[in-house]
Formats: sequence, structure tokens, C-alpha cells
Amino acid sequence: MSRGFGSATGGTDGYEHYDAVVVGCGPGGAAAAARLADHGVETLVLERGVEAGSKNVSGGLLYAEESAPYTLDDFFPDFRAEAAERPVTDYHIHNLSGNRVKTYDLTDLHEHDTDWCDAVLRRPMDSWLEQRVHEKTSETGGGVLTGVRANGLLRENGEIVGVTCDELDPIKADLIVAADGVNSELARDAGLMDWEEPDEWFQGVKAVVEMDSETIADRFDIEEDEGVAHLFSGDLFQDVRGGGFLYTNEDSLSIGTVFHLDSLVEEQAEPHELLDALLTHPLLAQWFRGEYDEREYAAKLVPDSKKVAHREPYRDRLVLVGDAAGQMQAQGPIIKGMNHAVTAGALAADAFVVTRGNADPEAAGRRYTTMLEKSGTMDKLRPRRYDISRRVGERDVVTNAVERVLDSRIGSVAVGNPIAERALKRAYNSPFLVSMLPDTRTGYVSLPALIGEEHGRTVHWENEIEPPTLADRIGDLTYDTDVGNPHIRLRDESYEASGAAVAACPVSAEDFGGGCYRSETVETNGSEERLVSLDTQPCVECGTCAIVADTEWEHPRGGKGVEYREG
Repeated sequence: MSRGFGSATGGTDGYEHYDAVVVGCGPGGAAAAARLADHGVETLVLERGVEAGSKNVSGGLLYAEESAPYTLDDFFPDFRAEAAERPVTDYHIHNLSGNRVKTYDLTDLHEHDTDWCDAVLRRPMDSWLEQRVHEKTSETGGGVLTGVRANGLLRENGEIVGVTCDELDPIKADLIVAADGVNSELARDAGLMDWEEPDEWFQGVKAVVEMDSETIADRFDIEEDEGVAHLFSGDLFQDVRGGGFLYTNEDSLSIGTVFHLDSLVEEQAEPHELLDALLTHPLLAQWFRGEYDEREYAAKLVPDSKKVAHREPYRDRLVLVGDAAGQMQAQGPIIKGMNHAVTAGALAADAFVVTRGNADPEAAGRRYTTMLEKSGTMDKLRPRRYDISRRVGERDVVTNAVERVLDSRIGSVAVGNPIAERALKRAYNSPFLVSMLPDTRTGYVSLPALIGEEHGRTVHWENEIEPPTLADRIGDLTYDTDVGNPHIRLRDESYEASGAAVAACPVSAEDFGGGCYRSETVETNGSEERLVSLDTQPCVECGTCAIVADTEWEHPRGGKGVEYREG
């Protein structure tokens, strides 16, 4: 909070007033602020972390789509050279059945509508963006304030006119851009997002693994200016719907898992164990070769845009961009989010400039919604063909029938013949077919496992690495604990109401007493009751427990809580 600023306008109520306030300095917030500054709009950016990226986690691949109206390098031409890791030039998916693996090249899918794609780490990327955004916004009388948490919306006569903060007096603005991530308190305060349905969310867990540039080039058979993405699906993950990924960075690997949250809860699977199942699979031995040094463990929620991308992401002067608007495209092997946040942030800025001076407080929001539709962004996030296919494909009776066929001799014959193998490769590389894939275990588990069994080769490598324990992973994270101000409170400590968090929380486990959530059986008036307790100190602020447990959940105050070095 030490940056210098131009003078904001003061209102009769004493509150500072800016033309625009952007909450969050990730890619979406950075694009919004940069575009506003390009238009000469006085813009203040509020960032909750000690610096941008210290609170952010991503897989992460950042795409620049040819069809998108904006890409990040439109606003920051030096971005790829200065703040990205490696360009991703190869893309593969591995279908696993035990130690049998069938790999398909997905480069055609990866390159569809793609100008470029880079692997990124959020702390170095976002902190670089923060510096550039501050330079741009300072020229128009604004700037970036770090360590400030916007905790809610300021209203006058029921109308949104600004934001409230933990560390500052309320701030008024003609435009409020909520780019505050998947757990957006502004979106929830406005009634535009809720945490009611676990099937609307994914949970991602990730390890950043040390590996120098020369070793990466050698073991992945790539040049210095090349990179590779690997995806993993099949029977590796205890029947949980989802999969794994590995991306090459400049001098590290990003390895993680992404699963449907409702499936995690249903299977009572523990996220850190699912990650370890991937890390210790024999297929990865070819890259680790007995060496494993984990630099950071992280986790976050991911919105399923097919179900929650907001069709009208605005209310009064507030507009939502990025994860705050549910704009995360996760459709089988298509995983894109940051690029859509960039597009949305820039379009929100354009919409404000076009409608500036209109007395209707929702003029910018309506124009922004129209621009999202016309740009084709909403059709990517919420493809109509998926809405049609899910009505049939996600019915239990249909799923069970398909599963019975795949489990039979008919399924083996149908999938195992050479014609089917060629057809499957084409299907995996079809954006049209991938975008209509139903969210069932068939696509994530049963079919990939059958493909691996029928067409795969047996991997004989021995993977002897030992991932860190959960206690060690928590211990290696950096925290500035807000002593006396817990940001999560259990409303119902019964196991029936909140017990799912014991397994689903990425820093908790049933047999681990050092995480956020733990359970114990206590005697009360001669009867036994299973209760859940909470310790927020190890929290990685992913938001999982807000959905699967009965809690009051908010972010810690600015600069407090976990601080990621990699992200």
C-alpha cells in the first residue's frame, strides 16, 4: 500500500471516487485496467495479496486464440519474453489402465484457433503484470494498491456504487470490475454467484517440481524454445471424474490433478493422495528418473463454465470477469480460462467507455454482456451442444447402460478394433465432439481405461520417487496468519453437515490431524457423536469447504494467509 497516486475525486460523503475500480490484478483484472487506462479512464486497482500472484494458482496454460478480440500481448507486448515460461508446442493425452498406456497426440486440438500458448506460473507472471498495470494506470490518475481486500459492495438506496475494504474507507466508482477470482466476494454479495452445488465446480491440486532447463530439454526431447503438455485419464484416480496434467516450465514442471468436486465427495477421495497416484505412476519415471524435488503444493477451485458461466455478468455498476464470472472452459482435454478472463476484462472496459455518460447504471453491464456474446466467448464457455447432450448423456439410466456395454465383451470388441482406434484419435482432436462430452465417469474413467487396456503398451519402468507428506507440504508453504481473525467459521460441526471437508480439503485427510479439518468421536450424555473441528492456519484459501461443509467463508484480510511463491 505504498504506491503513489494522483488525486481521486472526493464526494460530498467524504469517500474517494474513481472512474473505475478493478478488484484483482490477475490476467482479467490486468487486461481490464490496461484497456481502461488506454482509454484515459482514471482506474484504481485493488489487489488482496502482498503482490499480484501471491494468492493465485493456475495449472497453467495461457492461450491466445485467433478468434478472440483481445489477447494479453495486445496490452503487454513484452509479456511472452518477460513473464511466461515456455511456449507449448506439443500436446498429448495418456489413457491409463494400470500399467498399460495408450497415448494420443492432441496437437491438432491444441492448435485449433490458437495463435500461441504458453505455460505460466502465476506469481512471477502476475507480479510482472502488476508493475506494468501500475505504470499504465498511474498515467491516468490511478494505480495499484496491494494488500487491500475488497470485502463487499457499497450501496446507496439499494444501488451498487462502490466497494468496501478491510484496510481502507469505502471507495466509489462509476464502474466496478470484479476480477477477484473463483471465490469472489463481490459476485456473491451481488447475488450473481453462489456455492450451492458441488457438481458446478472442479478442484485443482498442483505441485511445482524442480527440474533445470537442460534436463527438461533432454528428458522431454524438446528445444529451448519448445514445451509440452501431457494429460492423464483412466483408472488411476479411484473412479473420481477428472484427470491429471503435466506442463513444462522454464526450469520446473507443473504437475496436478483436476476433479469434479461432487465426485471427490462421493468417492471420499483425498486430493493429495490422488496427486501422489499420478506422481508415482510408472509412466512418469521416464521424466523423473528417481529425482523429485517439490518446490510448492497448491490448490484452488475451478468453475465449470458449462454450468456456471454467467450469461448476464453484471449488476448496477458491477461487472464480473474471469473466474468471478465462471469463465473457465474445462471440456475434456480443452482447459482454458485465463485467455477468456483477458477477453472479458478488455470487453468490460470497452463497454464502459462506449456507454460512459449514460445515466442508467447498468448500461455498461448490458453492453458488456452483448459484446461477450458477439465475440463468441459465451458460446465457447457454454456451448449449446453440451446443454443438449447433457439432458440425455448425464441421466443415470443412460450412464449405467453405457457402462454395462463398455464392461462387456461387446465394449472390448467395439473399442479394441483398429477402425475404432483411428476414430478415437479423430474424436479426441475434434473441438466439436469434445465440447459436447457429458460429465460422467464414462469419459473420464471407463472409456480411457478400456482404450488403455485394448490399445496400450505396458510400461515397465519403476517409479521410485517419494512425494512429500501432507505435513511437509503444508510446512513448506508461507503463511502470515491473521491471529485472532479466522476467515472461516463452522456453523455446524456435525459430521453429517461438515464431514465431507475432512477428505475433500486439499490440506486435510481422515488420518491426518495437522490440516484444516479433522473429525473425532466424542461422548455426550452417554451417547457417541462424530464431530468436525477446524483450524484455519493451514488453509490454502481454495474455497472447497465453503461448498462441501456448513461454513461462513471469506478471504483473510489483505496480505494475510497463504502466500504462494510459484502459483
